[in-house]
Amino acid sequence: MKKQILSLVLVSCLAACTQSTKKNETAIVADTSQTTTFKPVDFEEQLIYNRAVEAVIWGMPAVNSELMHESLLKVKGDYNQIIYWSGLINSKNQTLTPNPDVIYINPLYDTREGPVVLEIPAVDGVSSLTGSLDDGWQTAIEDIGPAGVDKGKGGKYLILPPNYKDAVPFGYIPMPSSTYTGFAILRSNLTDGSSNDIKRAIEYGKKVKIYPLSQADNPPQTTFVDFVSS
Repeated sequence: MKKQILSLVLVSCLAACTQSTKKNETAIVADTSQTTTFKPVDFEEQLIYNRAVEAVIWGMPAVNSELMHESLLKVKGDYNQIIYWSGLINSKNQTLTPNPDVIYINPLYDTREGPVVLEIPAVDGVSSLTGSLDDGWQTAIEDIGPAGVDKGKGGKYLILPPNYKDAVPFGYIPMPSSTYTGFAILRSNLTDGSSNDIKRAIEYGKKVKIYPLSQADNPPQTTFVDFVSS
């Protein structure tokens, strides 16, 4: 008799659990139906949605370029100057794809009034630059430094505006840009990351120069804007 009662209790418990599970499943389905997941009504609406997502991804590099310039303006800087960070970048930095183990030196150029010269120093002992010169779409025109055109010997890169037809003066490395404005992403390399090592990387990075070709005979001093202390 006890076995029969126990069996009935077990069956009752299993039935209750099954009903409870079904109720929970129903509740979950009901909650899911209340989500805001996009559900296109037809193929045309799905196509519009896909193109909107693609437009955001497509425009991201240009938006990044413009935000960098806007950030420079906020600290009283402008094009044909150099942004740098006097410390290592952390997670609070909002630039795209930053590395936390280099010192960034980022010249921003504007060729609307003519070509711009970007002087890159030669490798000096452990000091070197790694990076590229990019147009406003963050498309690399050429790599710079030991892995780039100058092969670590340094040089004068001449950034040319779109459709530039004049001859390039002797001694310059021509860099035809598809946009009037853009920037270089330069990384001044570290060895051990100590305070002295960071100081060395900054001092080396400050050997980079940027100025209009029209002032090449008497170049103005390059302005460096420290984003860490600004």
